[in-house]
Amino acid sequence: MKGKIHSLQSFGTVDGPGVRYVVFLQGCPMRCLYCHNPDTWPIGTGEEMEASYIIEQYKRNEGFYKDGGLTVTGGEPLVQIDFLLELFELCKQNNIHTCIDTSGITYKPTNTEYNEKLDKLLAMTDLVMLDIKHIDPEKHKELTSQPNDGILAFAELLSEKNIPIWIRHVVVPGYTDDDVYLEKLGYFIGGLKSLKALDVLPYHDMAKPKYENLGIDYVLKDVPPLDKDVALEKKQVILNGIKRRKQEEEQ
Repeated sequence: MKGKIHSLQSFGTVDGPGVRYVVFLQGCPMRCLYCHNPDTWPIGTGEEMEASYIIEQYKRNEGFYKDGGLTVTGGEPLVQIDFLLELFELCKQNNIHTCIDTSGITYKPTNTEYNEKLDKLLAMTDLVMLDIKHIDPEKHKELTSQPNDGILAFAELLSEKNIPIWIRHVVVPGYTDDDVYLEKLGYFIGGLKSLKALDVLPYHDMAKPKYENLGIDYVLKDVPPLDKDVALEKKQVILNGIKRRKQEEEQ
């Protein structure tokens, strides 16, 4: 089958361990106010590519990826789960390390048909980079237009399956920088037994021109970029939450 692809990147260094081949899939149900790829939102558009073609492109520079692998991102890659099943099967046949960079928004515990496919996909997945936008349900809806209950359930599913998780969180001034919620986020992810890393990223506004070109209002146009030192301070708050969870579990 063919996937709907937004773009391909042959030398990714922030999309998982090592140097990686990055596949940006088209389509996303989230509408994050700080999204820097709004052009990936529409579902059903994008360039059609076969999974075998992507593997062929990977192999052209395979030597660069010996400590890395292939990452699918988006958009939201799990929107195209049937295509990912085919792509990851080829990856495993070729001993390629697989990573999914996802928001987890497509996961619904009651969707049996989808979850059967997800189980098969996760069995071929070496790492999941999970972007948790906000720990509070209502503030998550304000920020993304979507609920977060399925996302948190997805994180717990990954933990149950012992699939390595890297958590990503973007700190946006006035939206996701409240220490109370950051500590709660840390407390939640502290309960994930397969948590391997935490990336706390400072908000930036480099996507403004994209929104202008697409004729989309950029709600955060007056929000200043966050200083990297502040992001490090906020990361420590999350780490404190993780520590509290661990201490309670040891008691």
